[in-house]
Amino acid sequence: MKILVTGSAGFIGGYLVGELLARGHEVVGLDDFSKYGRVEHSYDRHPRYRLVEGDARDSELLLELLDGCDHFVAGAAMIGGISYFHAFAYDLLATNERIVAASCDAAIRAHEAGTLQKVTYLSSSMVFESASSWPSHEGQQLEIPPPESSYGFQKLAVEYFAHAAYDQYRLPFTIVRPFNCVGIGERRALTDVEVQSGNVTLAMSHVVPDLVQKTLRGQDPLHVLGSGEQVRCYTYGGDLARGIATAVEHPAALNDDFNISTSQTTTVLELADAIWRKVHGGSAAGRSRRPVPPRRAAADPVDGEGEAPARLRGHDHAGRDARRGDPVGRDGDRRRHDLSRVEPPGRPQCGTTSVEPLGSRNGAQ
Repeated sequence: MKILVTGSAGFIGGYLVGELLARGHEVVGLDDFSKYGRVEHSYDRHPRYRLVEGDARDSELLLELLDGCDHFVAGAAMIGGISYFHAFAYDLLATNERIVAASCDAAIRAHEAGTLQKVTYLSSSMVFESASSWPSHEGQQLEIPPPESSYGFQKLAVEYFAHAAYDQYRLPFTIVRPFNCVGIGERRALTDVEVQSGNVTLAMSHVVPDLVQKTLRGQDPLHVLGSGEQVRCYTYGGDLARGIATAVEHPAALNDDFNISTSQTTTVLELADAIWRKVHGGSAAGRSRRPVPPRRAAADPVDGEGEAPARLRGHDHAGRDARRGDPVGRDGDRRRHDLSRVEPPGRPQCGTTSVEPLGSRNGAQ
């Protein structure tokens, strides 16, 4: 297939483009480099990849790039960590609303022209921000109050755009919600501002690079946001890319939505312990060469890591047989299609041992 990916130079987008190329697809990438600036990737000169610098709010540009494309991954968005939620509350809502509207406008026209088959929208686990019971299942976003943050609210609006474009124009869709992406390639965003955390000043706003930098700089005790008991499923970007690419390709994903994450839960304190062990050796629970977290973690005043409050986030797509791993319909009837597990080529980060992109169970944020 020929696939347009907007936000192709972003953190998840970078993994996704590589995965789609590895599967034999032709990819057109669009990015304005507004988050990180220009980022080099190993596939930049791949014969089946074309990178265009441009604004995803330009529907005419999108329509031009969709010419001849079979599929569209609408991944462009203004996004960042917890600091973005406070510093850019309006811009997150307004900018991302313009991006999704332009994306749908162009996609509707391309679909009517007879070339575009489907749009895969990148939503977020933040649509479950106001949940009070867990794990969160697909469909729960319609049963709970709307997200409190403008970012989460707009990601929910993305899903409404997808459904509305289908209802009125029969534009096929798939919605995917990545959880807590971690991996190689994240860097300081151009708009990040430095903040004080204990005796260390940092500009990055996600928990893994934050804790790595604090540990390397010798902060003791490590400062974490909130209590440190927040539970997340830190999911390797390569695994998320496999899940998204499978949702792009698989006929069973048509006009449906999916949470994508590992099933392994980790508290922020456990993460801090693991990072300290990796850097310094020994145990970070008071048994190492230096007294360290989680027994000696200091709390910074802001709770959360940037993509959920301090509560368990999970998912269960339409139910799943725990013994066989077979998807089960919401009415309890077993589906006829096979959504097989995708085994990665080696042990990925964060303890992920497999990817179940079309309905994995017990993922959490």
